Amino acid sequence: MIQSPTQTPNVPKLSKVEGLKERSNYLREPVATEILQDTNSFSEDAVQILKFHGSYQQDNRDNRVKGQEKDYQFMLRTRSPGGFIPPQLYLTLDRLSQEYGNDTLRATTRQGFQLHGILKKNLKAAIAAIVKSMGSTLGACGDLNRNVMAPPAPFKNRPEYDWAWEYANNVADLLTPQTGAYYEIWLDGEKFVTGEENPEVVAARQGNSNGTTFQEKEEPIYGTNYMPRKFKCSVTVPGDNSVDLFSQDLSLVVITNDRQELQGFNVYAGGGLGRTHNKEETFPRVADPIGYVAKEDVYQLVKAIVATQRDNGDRADRRHARLKYLLEEWGVDKFRSVVEGYFGKAIAPLKPLPEWKYLDFLGWHEQGDGKLFLGISIESGRIKDEGNFKLRTALREIVEKLQLPMRVTPHQNVVLYDIPPEQKGEIQQILDRCGIKKVSEIDPIVRYSMACPALPTCGLATTESERVLPSILDRIRALLSKVGLPEEHFVVRMTGCPNGCARPYLAELGFVGRAPNVYQLWLGADPHQTRLAEPYIEKLDIQDLEAALEPLFVYFKEERQQQVEPESFGNFCHRVGLEALRSFAVSYRSAPAALEFTNGHSASSVMGETIVETPSETTATATKIRRRVTVRDDVYQRLKEAAASQGKPVVELATEAIEAYLNANSDSQPS
Repeated sequence: MIQSPTQTPNVPKLSKVEGLKERSNYLREPVATEILQDTNSFSEDAVQILKFHGSYQQDNRDNRVKGQEKDYQFMLRTRSPGGFIPPQLYLTLDRLSQEYGNDTLRATTRQGFQLHGILKKNLKAAIAAIVKSMGSTLGACGDLNRNVMAPPAPFKNRPEYDWAWEYANNVADLLTPQTGAYYEIWLDGEKFVTGEENPEVVAARQGNSNGTTFQEKEEPIYGTNYMPRKFKCSVTVPGDNSVDLFSQDLSLVVITNDRQELQGFNVYAGGGLGRTHNKEETFPRVADPIGYVAKEDVYQLVKAIVATQRDNGDRADRRHARLKYLLEEWGVDKFRSVVEGYFGKAIAPLKPLPEWKYLDFLGWHEQGDGKLFLGISIESGRIKDEGNFKLRTALREIVEKLQLPMRVTPHQNVVLYDIPPEQKGEIQQILDRCGIKKVSEIDPIVRYSMACPALPTCGLATTESERVLPSILDRIRALLSKVGLPEEHFVVRMTGCPNGCARPYLAELGFVGRAPNVYQLWLGADPHQTRLAEPYIEKLDIQDLEAALEPLFVYFKEERQQQVEPESFGNFCHRVGLEALRSFAVSYRSAPAALEFTNGHSASSVMGETIVETPSETTATATKIRRRVTVRDDVYQRLKEAAASQGKPVVELATEAIEAYLNANSDSQPS
């Protein structure tokens, strides 16, 4: 009997970046060569490898001039497990931001700091200064494990928080790149060691159980090609979702016994938020519960999950390369089975946990040993001096005088800790003098908001985020007051592109950039970030914000459930569903307080003229009667530009202009 030949499987072509990683000689080239060249930028190939060293090449789009070279600059990001920033490192970062950067620091959503505006010629000096001050940028970006997150609260009387910090640091060490490239390029081969690694971590990295490790390679866990894409981890404690654990590739939850002794960890995997517009095969996803692991096996299980993604992740399509796609396509059972093959034993069932709560730890707190900690709110994470607001000055003065350690929080704030009670007054005086608001003075809708940097430096941004969010929040607050919800607040997050750096898909109200001044609107996530939002509007011109949100807020006010606590906006949107929200919005008629455009909020053009309409209502049927006002297209364009510059809806500015004209000419009108 003649057997048919076995069909050769169709192996997809690897992405270009896979070749660059393999040829880089463990992240050395072409960065090592090009850093010595007298140029303002790196080549496209070098830029991909530079990310592994903690830096992105950017250009300031505000400064682009046609026909001239781009204003190239570099962003540096720290690798700071658990957000830990010793005082000497913070002071170095502050100094570098002035000497080489743009005079600001930015706290990130992964508990690190970013420096913006560094020139290529200063990149080596900046990285060397960070390393010599007990910091690092290695692995803060690139296709490997990123900064490991942990709750920022420094409770000294709650051992589970100490365990979370310790294991966040140990997992970070376990998965740190072992290549010598970083120190060779940036410190001329001199290796600065900030502390001894845990012997268990060293043994786990070197041990080769069931194919998790490459023998005789410079990178025992990653190999020559590192990970298919970025890999994100967190370690937290039961009930504390300050780390947004469901957004992570891998999360560990500390499990202790009745004597508060560490027993092991619950394990979650497969979260991730990045996606691409019009690519339905890309999507945000929350992590799945995988099981429980005893403390003595945790490093081997971490390696097993990393190896599963390393060996099975999609290396052909980078948009499809995150661990979440393996979980989505395989299902939890198959994923667990493959991981167990690398792990060498069965994964135990999950231990019971309390409900998750979002915590931000702002304000003054007892830390459990007689000392205090202070959480300071930082809008969009930007530490700067601007007018009477001098946050950068305040933090520098406090850290310099008192040598306090700091934790960057997962929500772009900072926590100063180990504060003797007698120093509380001095610290508060500095903050007051520098115009820093107390927690009680911060609008909660601002407090619970986040934004990515977006324009002008992020090359992926299609529209604004950080720079416009304050005005957006002001408009939302005004609208809430208008509909009778002046004290209401919820989680708002905004990004300039769909990659989700500020985690908008876990917000009750999320704005995701699509085009200049145009956003997707996402609704319905849980206020404690345990459930994804859903896309409600595909393309919302930000000038039409009020028209889009007013019906939702009115519906929320009328139909929210009043239980033990009033229903949150996100939970309300999820309960009633998007179709009910859309149905209410279509039939909703606003009070006749403003102008609006005929097609909802895009002015209609007829014969070169723009038609603007004023609504009114009949008392019986609430049917809208439109009063038309026609203006030339050029006048409308000027009106739209003026509204944008003032951060107002076009209809509001049009109303003000007409009222001003009528008031100015009222005396000349015949009686």
